[in-house]
Amino acid sequence: MNYLKDYTIVTRPDDNCLYVAYIPAILGCHSWEKTLEETESELVNVFEMI
Repeated sequence: MNYLKDYTIVTRPDDNCLYVAYIPAILGCHSWEKTLEETESELVNVFEMI
């Protein structure tokens, strides 16, 4: 079983005043929200779905 902590997570602000987070090693595992906390939380949800 793979765990989120086993992957590199890239988080950055974008030009639309949102935060973007993604895992480069997993195609389609990304999220974007208004706050850093929301973005990281949503990335966890996406990771668990994949």
